[in-house]
This record gives sequence, structure tokens and C-alpha cells, in this order.
Amino acid sequence: MSDNDIQNASASHDAFFALHHGLPRQGPGSDATTRRLLALAGPLPERPRVLDLGCGPGRSALLLAAEAGAEVTAVDTHEPFLDELRAAAAARGLADSVRAVRGDMGAPPFPDGSFDLVWAESSVFVLGFDRALAEWRRLLAPGGTLVLTECVWTTDTPAPEARAFWDEHYPLRTVAELAAVAVGAGYHVLGAFLQPDGDWDEYYVPLAAHADAADTSVPGMAGTVAAARAEIALRRDHGGDYGYAGLVLRPADPRWPTRPEREADHAAVREVTAAAFGSPAEAELVDALRADADAWLPGLSVVAEAPDGSVAAHALITRCRVDGAPAAALAPVSVAPAHQRTGAGQAVVRAALDAARLAGERLVLVLGHPEYYPRFGFVRASEYGIKPGFDVPDEAMMALVLDGSGPVRPGTIAYPAAFGV
Repeated sequence: MSDNDIQNASASHDAFFALHHGLPRQGPGSDATTRRLLALAGPLPERPRVLDLGCGPGRSALLLAAEAGAEVTAVDTHEPFLDELRAAAAARGLADSVRAVRGDMGAPPFPDGSFDLVWAESSVFVLGFDRALAEWRRLLAPGGTLVLTECVWTTDTPAPEARAFWDEHYPLRTVAELAAVAVGAGYHVLGAFLQPDGDWDEYYVPLAAHADAADTSVPGMAGTVAAARAEIALRRDHGGDYGYAGLVLRPADPRWPTRPEREADHAAVREVTAAAFGSPAEAELVDALRADADAWLPGLSVVAEAPDGSVAAHALITRCRVDGAPAAALAPVSVAPAHQRTGAGQAVVRAALDAARLAGERLVLVLGHPEYYPRFGFVRASEYGIKPGFDVPDEAMMALVLDGSGPVRPGTIAYPAAFGV
């Protein structure tokens, strides 16, 4: 590289940060999206330890400190962003809750197991999604959660202009593809959703104003402004082809490996189910569902293995319908008595829900304990206008929307005949 190339690169770098200085955000997002991601992360310690990687000026860090009572360590390579964050934290009385650290998200200088949440809104592209999953896992305490937002395709047939832009700058995948990568890397997907279009406005509207006010005579600024305007124009013209998505991930419990059931497991599943419920009725239900081609969903009968390789727990998801529209029913869930209250049940339920997500299922319904299933994201089915065809307590009939977007069809649940309802 020549001296001239180095000077041009330096000028472009300086111009980029000058253009972005003072923006409330450095990527698509909103306080509402941060809150939604936080809710999907589930219950947290009283004072959770949060690592915000690529924090920029720290909009998310400030919200997490203020609303979750978190101790936030916010990391970025650009010291002026960190100065903005320090000033904002002091102004809001959060100086003791937010620590701004200049550092590289690719080599966070923190011990293993240091954080309850690792957070990266609009920044994981710097490292790459796959690498982030591999390298940031060590930072999570047991039961910790990784929260990311990432640009994704929202169609299988994007316009050539959109495809050419993103293939050059940062090749995109769909939410479903990212979820599959996460599960393959040993995570459970606690939630995934497309962010609203307004999240782009929160970034691009102020950026466009900065571009209009920029002094393009400054070295590197004309090219930087042109690139920003081209990106904004692409979103205006082809925004239906791509978007930003939030993903909330948790490492799978290594004590309880899970997998789809095999034919050789049938007897063990029958034994575990009968023992868990204290009668053969639920075991017979599993056998009847397995024999019903209209109800059985391949790959959605999942077992958790005990350390000796035996079946410790089982979860089954089969086809049901809501006013004729396909849905999925989680039932039964069984844990061998020797392994109850050890995490085996949670492991197998999360694995079954992951399998349903990857199979393209959108809506999962469960009739179960209202103090247990909300930890997986289930809410009252009545919130969506969904009800069973028989009387049950409203809080016991629950629903989980796996893709987190779009309306849910209301109606009455029709279970497979084997349920007898």
C-alpha cells in the first residue's frame, strides 16, 4: 500500500466517524426493541452484569442500566463514542452503573463467566455472527444469555441491486438460517423477531441530516457522504428485501444433550412417560400420536440423555389446528423421576422448540402449568384469541409464537384424535 493509499484510508476513517459523531445510534434500533430483547432474555439476577460490545454512544447500555438495574460494561474501539456515553451516564445519574471501556469486541479482556448478558445491537457484523457465537460464549455465566441484532434477508428473491450491495459489504442470511446456525453452535433460541421499519428511521433520519450538513471539502468526507446516501437510498428502494432482526440465545445445558428420538428409543420413551405421569395413559398417547401420520411431525419428538446415555426426558410436538390453520401442540413432556428438578425437562423442551422453529412451525400451544411454561416464552393463548374446545383455566392454555412477527390467527384449537378431546 502506497503512502497515498494510507492517507486516503485514514481520511475515510476520520470522515466516517466525523459524520457519525453525535448520532443517537450507530445502527437500526429503538428503545422499544431493546426492551423487547430484554424481555425475551427472561428473569435476570437483581443486578445483572451486562457486557455491551460495540456499544457506540451507548443508547442500549443506558437503558439496561436504568431499567434492568444492570451493571453495564460498555466496550467500543472509538473513544469519542465512549466519551459521549460517560457524559450521558453522568447526566442521568448512572455513572456508577455504566463503565465505558475502550477495547476490541474480537478480544474482550474479561474472564470466562463474567456476565449474565452479552449484548450486541447493530454491531455483530464487525466480527461476524458465527465467530461471535463461538468466541463470546465463554463470557457468559451459567444460565447467561447472548443478545444480538443482525441484518437479514426478508425474502428469498431480493432485487439484484440489494443482492449486489450486501454481497459486497456483508453477505446476509435469513432469520431461519441464523437460528439454524445458532442451534448448530450449541445454543437455544429464546426468541427471534424482525425489527420494525421505524428502527431504520431512528438511524437513517439523523444520519441523513448529518450528511446534508457535512462539509464535503474535508478530506474523505465527499465519499463518506455519498456512501451513506447510497445506503439510505437502497433501503428506500428495496427495504422490503431486507431488515434487522433480534435474536436472543442461550447456551444449551451441557449436562443434558438432546436429540430427535430414534426407533430404538420407543420403549425407553414409553417407560419414562409412564413413570413421569404415574400411569400408562400418556405413554399410550405418545404411541397413538406416533401412529397418526396426520399428527406426527418428523424430528419433533425429542429426548434428553442422562450421563449414561439412557433417556432422561422426552418432549413431543405434534400437529394441531386453530380454526383449520396449522399449529403445533407441545404434549406430553416427561422427565424420569430420578432426573426431575435437574434441568433435564427444561433442556428437552427448549430443544423441541428449537426443532419446531427450524422446521418452520410458527405457533406452538401447550396446556400446562402456568408457573412453568412462561419461562420458555409462552403466554396465555387468549391474548391471541385462541381457546381450546373444552373448559380449562385461562392461564393454563398457553401459546408461543416462534417467529415473533405478523398477526396470529384466532380461533378454537382442534387436537389430534388421540387426545380424545
